[in-house]
Amino acid sequence: ALAQASGDLASRRDLVTSIADLASGRGPHNPDGVSLTTYVLAARLERIVSIANERLDAMVTGRYELAVDHGRGGDRRRRGGLGLLVHDRWSGETRAATTLSGGETFMVSLALALGTADAVREESGGSELETLFVDEGFGSLDDDALEEVMAVLDELRAGGRAVGVISHVADMRHRIPTQLTVTRRVDGSSVSVVEDAD
Repeated sequence: ALAQASGDLASRRDLVTSIADLASGRGPHNPDGVSLTTYVLAARLERIVSIANERLDAMVTGRYELAVDHGRGGDRRRRGGLGLLVHDRWSGETRAATTLSGGETFMVSLALALGTADAVREESGGSELETLFVDEGFGSLDDDALEEVMAVLDELRAGGRAVGVISHVADMRHRIPTQLTVTRRVDGSSVSVVEDAD
């Protein structure tokens, strides 16, 4: 009787262990090492990436497209599920997002931030994130890329969002009509407002 009871408990333990390993991303039935939590987050990331690609397309004139990387990237020690890949339509190659240049990384990050804001709006019944602040990154863009990014930000502004840009790039002064200028002094910083900067 004890042997029978022990066998039943061992069988239940094996089942529970197998389910726990699957849910936590371990075990032979989960080769990509994706935990249940990561799986749910990856599904949300898929939606954000889909929306971000619409914004990114305008900024990079259709060259790059983002995709969620569900794998481990060849590293068995790493968990899979929340990586990003970039497909280059010009070369036909797909590579890790970490291989992008500084300016490209900035544009991808901006597209993802805008995609996240749009996804939040969708999931919250249409509640808008009405203000967006973009901090730096503009100095890493060439003139053409800067024009594309500013066109996307201008489109957001025209759609009713308040867009704040924090930058030290001199060329930006001509593109931003209302500015808050911070001046550092020995006795403390001062802020001045410049309307219609052009």
